[in-house]
Amino acid sequence: MTLLLLRDAQRPARQFQLSRPVIIWVPALAILSISTLVVSLQVRSAHVISKLETNLAAQSLQLEITVSDKEKAIALLENEVMKLSDQAVDMKERIQRMSELEHQLEEFIRKYDPDSSTRETGKNKPISWDGSGSKGGQWIAVHDQQKLTLGRELKDDFEEIQEMLNAMEKSVPRTLKRAEDARQNREQQRQARLLQARKLELSREGRPSFWPTAERRLTSSFGYRRDPLNGSSAYHAGIDIAGRIGDPVYAAGAGTVKTADQMSERGKYIIIEHQNGLQTWYMHLNGMNVSPGDQVDKGDLIGQLGNTGRSTGPHLHFQVVKQNIPVDPLLYVQ
Repeated sequence: MTLLLLRDAQRPARQFQLSRPVIIWVPALAILSISTLVVSLQVRSAHVISKLETNLAAQSLQLEITVSDKEKAIALLENEVMKLSDQAVDMKERIQRMSELEHQLEEFIRKYDPDSSTRETGKNKPISWDGSGSKGGQWIAVHDQQKLTLGRELKDDFEEIQEMLNAMEKSVPRTLKRAEDARQNREQQRQARLLQARKLELSREGRPSFWPTAERRLTSSFGYRRDPLNGSSAYHAGIDIAGRIGDPVYAAGAGTVKTADQMSERGKYIIIEHQNGLQTWYMHLNGMNVSPGDQVDKGDLIGQLGNTGRSTGPHLHFQVVKQNIPVDPLLYVQ
């Protein structure tokens, strides 16, 4: 076979002589090379495809595992959220109880310590919650694993808050009880002081110190004297106070009426028992306004001055007896 190569017009043509074997083997080799290349490409493609399929299967398995883990994490998170929701309801009730206890404590302090009232400032005002109010802040994405971690941290925070509430629920009633006990002790001490003061006051009131009549003119003193009726020496156990019939006679001190009676010598008379074994006697009365067993205060009207019994004229025989022994009334009344 002759191959004729024609080039430009200015250049001569060239001829190539090809033998029959060359003509057969050159195309055959070309076809064989192309076939080998195609087969090689197919084998390489199959290997690449197999590798890609293996990688894809691995990625699919990993994706399935990841999805499964995420579903488990989401389910766990949902479970934790439900638990936290229940705990939140319980915590709201406990916080309400704590608020009531705090209110009771504030009322207790305000009732028994009026000077302890405080002004409401931003520092001591209670924190309130308003979910509908204005909001803001930087956006920071949270991944699923972080959500699960945050949920666990939130649960831990709730448990810590519950422990705090448990401690407060135990401590606040104890504090209220201690405060109430302290208040009762103070009240008892105050009542004891008042009772002691009242006893002292009653003791002072019970001591006969009030002048028993409107007049202050004495007609006979305490001690030995000449008897006004028979002129002989006699012992006078009290003092005689001049007056007019019907003049008021007052109790010299607080006490209990022991006797309100009448005798030939004493006439109409009253005996009042006071504290510390003291008695006051009121004789020759014209009338009596009290009865045995009556309680009288210092200065109360108990009768009227008179001239009954062994008497030479209107007057009050006033007598003070201490431990059954007559004493000078002028040592007591003024």
